[in-house]
Amino acid sequence: MTKCHQLKMMAADGKYYQTDAADTEVILRIIQSIPSPNAEPFKLWLARVGYERIEETHDPELAINRALQTYLRKGYSKNWINQRLKSIEIRKALTDEWEMRGVKETSEFAILTDDITSAWTGMSTKKYKNFKGLKKENLRDNMTNLELVLNMLAETATTEISQKRKPKTFPENRKVATEGGTIAGNARKQIEVKSGRRVITKKNAKELKLIS
Repeated sequence: MTKCHQLKMMAADGKYYQTDAADTEVILRIIQSIPSPNAEPFKLWLARVGYERIEETHDPELAINRALQTYLRKGYSKNWINQRLKSIEIRKALTDEWEMRGVKETSEFAILTDDITSAWTGMSTKKYKNFKGLKKENLRDNMTNLELVLNMLAETATTEISQKRKPKTFPENRKVATEGGTIAGNARKQIEVKSGRRVITKKNAKELKLIS
């Protein structure tokens, strides 16, 4: 209970009271410690999930199949799912490239991602999520097919430029990220001119009927 914190939550009487609260990890640990038959289904589920993750470390393809099934259960179309899985592959190639260029910290990955996003969308990642009305949801899971394609173009271009230029410092990596994002940004602008419509939409997955 030492990792629980007091937060004000609304009670049945409509008033707010200080209430014990914890994050997901702590909640799951509390469930594991409960000596009650009612907790057994949750403990069995946790054991199953743990087993599956261990198996996925030996065979990463299992993780891809799990992701595919998860998206299908949520109601995404197979065409969208194929693009989404491809975007994961492209993202992995980019992060591997960044690591080769000395980018290690999670915060640095976030900054570079933000540079790419800003260059191709004209807004920061945070503003992009706010634009779609998202909070904790994954931004890519709420992109249209076209948004996904342009985001993949931005990340692929960044990887290609980085492999050619071999940036040695973080500022140099940021410059490459901006250049890669700009390539997709220029493509977005041309599409908008030719189609007469904005590529980036406020709609999220449910509004786009990507999810039933």
